[in-house]
Amino acid sequence: MFLFESIPWQSWVAWLVVLAALIGFNELTRRYRAAAWAMFIVLPIVLTIFVWPTTAGADSSTGTWFHWVKVYSALAGVLGFMLIRYHKKVAANKWVLIFPAAILAINITEACIRDFQVGAMGADGVIDGVYMLSGSWNWMNGIAGLINLVTICGWFGIFVSRDKSKDMIWPDMLWFWIIAYDLWNFAYVYNCVGDHSFYAGAALLISCTIPAFFIKKGAWLQHRASTLALWMMFTMAVPSFVTDSDYAVAASGKPAALFTVSALALAANVAVLVYQIHTIRTRKRNPLSDEIYSHLPAYQEVRDANLEKDEDASNFVVETKSQRQPLVIKD
Repeated sequence: MFLFESIPWQSWVAWLVVLAALIGFNELTRRYRAAAWAMFIVLPIVLTIFVWPTTAGADSSTGTWFHWVKVYSALAGVLGFMLIRYHKKVAANKWVLIFPAAILAINITEACIRDFQVGAMGADGVIDGVYMLSGSWNWMNGIAGLINLVTICGWFGIFVSRDKSKDMIWPDMLWFWIIAYDLWNFAYVYNCVGDHSFYAGAALLISCTIPAFFIKKGAWLQHRASTLALWMMFTMAVPSFVTDSDYAVAASGKPAALFTVSALALAANVAVLVYQIHTIRTRKRNPLSDEIYSHLPAYQEVRDANLEKDEDASNFVVETKSQRQPLVIKD
């Protein structure tokens, strides 16, 4: 196969189970606050003390600095988002809304550093428990990640949904940016921990994209943080699942495959950057303070779906340096 070595039937079943479990636990913790406390506060404390020091040691494929940083940064994101969602005074402070963008930027930066690090290794063998092959693809994808980072926008437009689940809604984070992120992140996992990418790349990314597109639109970052934290906790506790078990699927390690996924990621993110620059220039938006895509139907659909039924949409406005005008939301 092009991306992976042979994928036996039991691995496909395990992939579907992982996908369903991540979506299911994400929905459980999204809808029920007590479940979120148990999953993202109590469980990590128990694992940190009693499990991870043994399972994620120096000899483990998840024992690198990156995996330890990743699990705690993902958990920090989840807990920070819970503060925004469940405490009105926190959400009312517009400067707090920089936190979601900041935690996302930090996670992207961590991965970019790792891609550049692997690219500089000159690797062609097993390192940190996984096979790595350094090449131009690492540099291409590291650049794609930096572009993805600078195209994060509209964080001052984040608000908490008016329904029972109180989701953190980011209307300006639209489908084209999410797809560009998915392509970049899959390429990162494929480049740096290729033998994990069948699950940690494909299944994990799809587990937050499906809810963002079909279950709760506008809450992609919340879905991403929760599913990432869930997956990292699991793989830190059971690293052999993706490396040595009967369900493990190895990457093909083909230079053509590595180059292709990174080239697609770079092309997609360059396209988003070009479109964003065009929108900023033509609509005179400030990327540091304005919501850039508020004119698009996809943005308006997310905003409309998360207002109270009796709330007047005309109360919401879009502000730029040069104008202040009502935001018209289609019925």
